[in-house]
Amino acid sequence: MRNILIMLATVLACHAVSGQATLSPEKIASLKEEVLREVDKQAPLAQQINDMLFSFAELGFQEFETQTYLTQLLEKNGFKIQKGIANIPTAWTASWGNGKPVIALGSDVDCIPKASQKPGVAYWDPIVEGAPGHGEGHNSGQALNIVTALVVKKILEREKLSGTLMLWPGIAEEQLGTKAYYIREGFFKNVDACIFTHVGSNFFVSYGDAGSTGLVSVKFDFDGQAAHAGGAPWRGRSALDAVELMNVGWNYKREHLPLTQRSHYVIPDGGDQPNVVPSKASVWYYFRERTYTDIKKLFDTGLKMAEGASLMTDTKFSYQILGSAWPGHFNKPMATAMYQNIKKVGLPKWSDDDQLLAKAAQIELKATKVEGLPVKLDTIGVPDDAKPELKGLIGQSLIPLRGGSDDIADISWNVPTIVLYYPSNIPGLPGHHWSNAISMATPIAHKGIVAGAKVEGLTLIDLFTSPDLVSQSQAYFKDIQTKDIQYTPLMRPEDKPAVFLNKGIMAQFKPQLQKTYYNPAKYKSYLEQLGITYPTVRQDQRDAINKLKESK
Repeated sequence: MRNILIMLATVLACHAVSGQATLSPEKIASLKEEVLREVDKQAPLAQQINDMLFSFAELGFQEFETQTYLTQLLEKNGFKIQKGIANIPTAWTASWGNGKPVIALGSDVDCIPKASQKPGVAYWDPIVEGAPGHGEGHNSGQALNIVTALVVKKILEREKLSGTLMLWPGIAEEQLGTKAYYIREGFFKNVDACIFTHVGSNFFVSYGDAGSTGLVSVKFDFDGQAAHAGGAPWRGRSALDAVELMNVGWNYKREHLPLTQRSHYVIPDGGDQPNVVPSKASVWYYFRERTYTDIKKLFDTGLKMAEGASLMTDTKFSYQILGSAWPGHFNKPMATAMYQNIKKVGLPKWSDDDQLLAKAAQIELKATKVEGLPVKLDTIGVPDDAKPELKGLIGQSLIPLRGGSDDIADISWNVPTIVLYYPSNIPGLPGHHWSNAISMATPIAHKGIVAGAKVEGLTLIDLFTSPDLVSQSQAYFKDIQTKDIQYTPLMRPEDKPAVFLNKGIMAQFKPQLQKTYYNPAKYKSYLEQLGITYPTVRQDQRDAINKLKESK
């Protein structure tokens, strides 16, 4: 009798998590086929959203046009909008539905400095020279999520299925600037699972620790004493000297740091003019490592460097944390379910023109391989501890790292989370570069978004109709992922979002960019509006591609 009661309690718990009864396999299969058909019908909307955000080209914390456009679109489709969340003016949430499970769909929206580029052109040709541009492809993810949400919303309404959708943007992801604040302010407290989407060059999803880094982004400000640099330099205390000495010290220190660290800096303020001893100067560092403990240790070393530089130059220093991110850990049951859906959808059917543009761009950027767009699916990503481990002479790990960081990791340590990478970019390009914008308002991006929306839609049907998947995902999160590691914010309680970042750059370039904003009422695509023949490829690039064909 006791065993029967335990089994009954387990079943009821599963239903409480999902908020609904399990549908038959035949019904679920029917709903999934409907998702595939309906997403195809939404392809024009996906293209429009993608191209619109591409034309806005807004840097982190300044995504105002993006916010207005997306929230108005979602509000018209029945979503409840909340703007300015976590004291971030361009952040928002859009919610629809009732009850459990609550599934969050997120994607970044910011772009890259100096990455303006005409889409479909296989060589450098900026829309506005020197302006920001989508040199990573963050213009595409919200198009994918919104199309998916509209299709699934229609099904949930008709079938009277319990569940809530919450859409949200990754603001200032390039600064790792906001997602930890979303967590701190409780916006994911009642969320059962999160699907995040990010542009890639193939379909990819992973689980566990995939080898990424976390970081602290911190700006050190030095305060000295101005003086006439020619007439009385002995009366000055150079803040710029302090910046340079800190950087020299750090560059010597690199030799004695673990192989897993990544650290880099820029000097946003080096003084005003040479004949004035700089009284103010600053240096902005990213300190990256593989674990929370090691990130803190690396950051503490940076603080010591700043203190030493301050002592050597008789200046004062202070610091401000501008962003932070944990190393990511992603959910195995959700990733496994999504990968089955990836295999069902498959890669888009690339045209000869798509492949020509991709190969020409790879030749232009001297990619190690000139193979065009992928025609074979990637495998599911497994955690580092499932791979063969290589060690150096003294035990340092030699496994290659994904050296980048993403603050979706902070969400992943608070809610069961996966990241869907979808094929809208060209393989083999540098990343964070104008060339990564070449494909991002072309049929390559549009096809990748539609394929990605199908995968995400199928996975949402799994989550909304399979109580076991939600409960298994939460069990993995509680019993495996967070069993021995608990999330501790890398930022301090007094830290606030750095919403001042990029204001000056956008003030400079927005008037020029506004003249090129996409007008979907007049043009079918941004390519058409810009008068670009797709693809635009030089003859020497065509010749190089033909030579490669002949050599094979």
